[in-house]
Amino acid sequence: MLVLAGTPIGRPDDAPPRLVAELAGADVVAAEDTRRLRRLTSDLGVEIGGRVVSYFEGNEAARTPALVEALRNGERVLLVTDAGMPSVSDPGYRLVAACVEAGIRVTSVPGPSAVLTALAVSGLPVDRFCFEGFLPRKAGERSRRLLALAGEERTMVFFEAPHRTQVTLEAMAETLGADRPGAVCRELTKTHEEVRRGPLAELAAWAAEGVRGEVTLVVQGAPAGGTSVADDPDSLRAAVAEHEATGEPRKDAIKSVAERAGVPKRVVYDAVHRA
Repeated sequence: MLVLAGTPIGRPDDAPPRLVAELAGADVVAAEDTRRLRRLTSDLGVEIGGRVVSYFEGNEAARTPALVEALRNGERVLLVTDAGMPSVSDPGYRLVAACVEAGIRVTSVPGPSAVLTALAVSGLPVDRFCFEGFLPRKAGERSRRLLALAGEERTMVFFEAPHRTQVTLEAMAETLGADRPGAVCRELTKTHEEVRRGPLAELAAWAAEGVRGEVTLVVQGAPAGGTSVADDPDSLRAAVAEHEATGEPRKDAIKSVAERAGVPKRVVYDAVHRA
């Protein structure tokens, strides 16, 4: 059996008792970072009973077949990542997919999740939401992704690196709207936990002073039946400018933005040239 185990995102004492039992009883513990695993087990006062192998982004494709073989041989494999749930912007999906294909049982030890924790404390609507993970690092790709999300009515949750938080919030304010409500959740459940709430433009200005620690962003969805990006020339112009900043010719940029926004090229052309 493959066991996916959620690990604390901050405080070790948030770990459920079943995680301690699985760490002690597994034949194999596959860990994203073996050093962090050792620190966690030391904090929890548990001895790992089986062998420990590393399983991270750089080796998960190569190591998956060996873990599947161990499972076929009847071993119990426990998969843990640095914090939160495996597979959620962390290693795990490849192994789960391989197990499903091989007919191997997969179960989970539920645990802390930065996605749900941030959503719960954000103060934004929680009845419907979507998780978008990390936005692309390149400006043009990030702009295209945000443009596609401009009409999303569900509350959106993102992960972001602290050194990119400011530029991401600025891009969100430009594409989704400066007044769109959001929340920056930093160091959740840890000693220096901070939740900063406000319009995206204000959050971007705050982030300009520097952001540290693990960051989760929560952004309120677009109003139901509200103005779409296709009706907002400023957003269309901003998206074209982002494309051009990467070296893409204006004609191609207009075509790309039109396809993403689901509008005729003429609409985007007019938005750009009437500025």
